[in-house]
Amino acid sequence: MTDDGLPLNHAAPQHGPRPLPLFIEMLRSETATSPERRAAALAGLARYQAAPRTPRPAPMPEVARDGRVTLRDYGGAGVPVVFVPSLINPPFVLDLSPDASLLRWLVAQGRRVLLVDWGTPTPADRDEDVTAHVMRLRRVLTGLDEPPVLVGYCLGGTIATALAATMPVAGLALIAAPWRFKGFDASARAAIADLWNSARPACEALGVVPMEVLQAGFWKLDPARTIAKFEALASADDGALSGFVTLEDWANAGAPLTLAAGRQMFEDFFASDAPGRGAWQVAGHAVEPSALACPVADFVSDRDRIVPAASSIAIGTRHDVAAGHVGMIVGSRARALLWEPLAHWISGVVGSR
Repeated sequence: MTDDGLPLNHAAPQHGPRPLPLFIEMLRSETATSPERRAAALAGLARYQAAPRTPRPAPMPEVARDGRVTLRDYGGAGVPVVFVPSLINPPFVLDLSPDASLLRWLVAQGRRVLLVDWGTPTPADRDEDVTAHVMRLRRVLTGLDEPPVLVGYCLGGTIATALAATMPVAGLALIAAPWRFKGFDASARAAIADLWNSARPACEALGVVPMEVLQAGFWKLDPARTIAKFEALASADDGALSGFVTLEDWANAGAPLTLAAGRQMFEDFFASDAPGRGAWQVAGHAVEPSALACPVADFVSDRDRIVPAASSIAIGTRHDVAAGHVGMIVGSRARALLWEPLAHWISGVVGSR
């Protein structure tokens, strides 16, 4: 320990925030005038690290594959509803636990549900950018019997939009999905640019963008909230601890990005707003969302600290969701705020098929 009570060894523990050195730096800054808050946050961190974990169930069966990208079948019948998660963090936030699984709930409502699993890239995949992921996903979906409904979450929604411009789909639902990247706050874009400029040489040497770099970017958007949630955990009951651990382990997990995908995201999307300017070329054509030949639903939240509402695609039918970026998927009110409106929209698009 240092003289201010912080861990001296910055090596990340088996369970803990990644990257731990940045967490410690934020902790120092956010609690500089309050030893009590610092002590509470450290107590919450220790409680999180020591909490028991329940192993995740085995992945659902694979029904299609293109390289490391697979399509997993959750069952059900009717028009396929394909969920496209972000490239950042694992896809299981959509199937987080028995009580917080949008995918299993939709199956129970009579829908055929499939989930895209992006797999784990290696340095050999370094040249695959976001556009290449769109084309991989297109190949994965070619075996479906009929055009699917695409549901894209976060960056997965950005990808799903581009995909819908290259193949027939029955509908496109976007959940907290950025498209007009100039809609991010200028200070947030500057912080993201600084992060990439400092991390790029190491990423180029590795051939991938490690999860720690991406997590650092999320934290820089709202460092106060990151520290506050560990403060609150110090005095939370056991039920709250269990939910916190499940969600925080998801947030600290995830495969790296390919180098080219990271470069395109940081430079072409965040810095240059290529999608929002109509300058993103996919399959030889600029992606024009207004030209999509399918119904579009855009689920947006003004409470989203990760993807601001101002960055949304601004086409189709907008649905305002009174929850945060992750809360709208797995929060205690997620079913009423997002799951049911999404299911209703899907029913309107495909009917009873």
